[in-house]
Amino acid sequence: MTVHGPVVPGFEAVQDAFAEVVRAQRGTGAASAIWHDGRWVVDLWGGHADADRTRPWDRDSIVMPYSVSKPFVALAALTMVDHALLELDAPVQRYWPELLTEATVRQVLSHQVGLVALAEPAPASLLLDWTGLCGRLAAEGARWPSGTAIGESALFYGHLVGELVRRVDGRDVGTYLRAEVCGPAELDFTIGLASGELARVVDLTGLGVLAEQVADPGAPDLLRRALLNPPGAMDGDVVNSEAFRRALVPAINGHGTARAVAGLYASLLQGRLLSPALREEAVRPQASGVDRVMGGEPRSWGLGFAVDADGFGMGGIGGSVGWASTEGRYAYAFVTGSMGTHERSDLVENAFRAVIGLPPL
Repeated sequence: MTVHGPVVPGFEAVQDAFAEVVRAQRGTGAASAIWHDGRWVVDLWGGHADADRTRPWDRDSIVMPYSVSKPFVALAALTMVDHALLELDAPVQRYWPELLTEATVRQVLSHQVGLVALAEPAPASLLLDWTGLCGRLAAEGARWPSGTAIGESALFYGHLVGELVRRVDGRDVGTYLRAEVCGPAELDFTIGLASGELARVVDLTGLGVLAEQVADPGAPDLLRRALLNPPGAMDGDVVNSEAFRRALVPAINGHGTARAVAGLYASLLQGRLLSPALREEAVRPQASGVDRVMGGEPRSWGLGFAVDADGFGMGGIGGSVGWASTEGRYAYAFVTGSMGTHERSDLVENAFRAVIGLPPL
């Protein structure tokens, strides 16, 4: 399988690793972009863009990377904090009075609010109904008191943060993000696609892998509840539909290029998008522990970002990732249309880390 795109001399090993990943994918293809020390060193794409494997993935193809979307939503709210339109430690009810769960804006941004799963089954139509789902969340009881635990709001983070944006600004979070963040920063990433953007979208394939991951007996029960109600978020007929691509499900259904994802982190590493003080606050651990939804080893959440000793960013179910390495001074993205594990991204990123003299992940 041929891959395309520029690689700076000296980074050919990254291209080789990426080509190996694309060759092995049975469905649609992938893309990867890396910014390092002030310049773009990798911008690659390859494979097919449609499930029938008749349309090539090209430079401007866009794909849904699931939770890699969440930091973009957080940036929308954080820019409002920078402009004194939202206060991090203000109660959410100041902006959204109907919300029963008591929490601060900071706690919402850092996954400390227990609004992670609906108590009762919801119809599939609710997934695409912004007003209906926000109303349901407003009346929902939290799984724990805000600030006492962490748990990724896998499906609802974008509604919780996005409704704050809408209540204060008047525009929906997709419109705000396009006008105030991604547009000015020239990041090709959108939540809620317009008609002219639909032809660029990559189909998601192999979604049965996601169902297997969530159904794994070792997976937390709360993860299943968080992702599968309302149903549809891991159903190929739903996520590949025009209605879903046009809708606002901001926790998961952003669509963009690898350059856009890496570009977000390159901008933050360069001191753009946010004021220096707020950027430092956003990537500082706000709360740590075992994530009640995701399980596994203890982790830390910043204001919309997963945070560790190396940097900050976000991975998505299915294998996509965006990350800023403060140690390595690089911004990295891998986005894929073929659902699977993060081992593919690790192969590409580790090839890059070897070139710059860093140990593997």
